[in-house]
Amino acid sequence: MSKLSIKTVGFSLAILFSFTFSLCVLFGLTIQGSDMHKFLEVILPGFTWISFRSFLYGFFLSFIYGFYTALIFVPVYNLLNRFAAPKKIFDS
Repeated sequence: MSKLSIKTVGFSLAILFSFTFSLCVLFGLTIQGSDMHKFLEVILPGFTWISFRSFLYGFFLSFIYGFYTALIFVPVYNLLNRFAAPKKIFDS
């Protein structure tokens, strides 16, 4: 198995988290009574519902959370992958 790259996984997760944040905001704006604003205000410190500035702040924070997740996940994965990879006994 190959090693994961923090940069590649970081950008992938950052884009995914930012896109998901945008979908949550869109859902909260279109569906009345969804209480999406309460959820976003809990998981994103400093986020308030909804102005353009707070949307950009939440988008940026979601992007940062994606990289943070990669910084934790990738080294753990690579370490475990090194120990769990099958060893070749015979060369063919």
